[in-house]
Amino acid sequence: MEELLRTNDITVIAYARALLQDEGIECFEFDVNMSVLEGSIGILPRRLMVLRSQLARARVLMHSHDIALDG
Repeated sequence: MEELLRTNDITVIAYARALLQDEGIECFEFDVNMSVLEGSIGILPRRLMVLRSQLARARVLMHSHDIALDG
């Protein structure tokens, strides 16, 4: 899996996941349980991962919905 998105904003993650799922792009959220270590204050970003074969398509989808990607 490849990193598509990294953010502290859980609403962006939820929106991106919904868009990906609607397009049939498999995704997985990393670092969800890190909030236990940080005390649930949201300083550690979560990562949204997609299959390497679907990464280009996922990037285009994020761009078309104005979701900023690093890199």
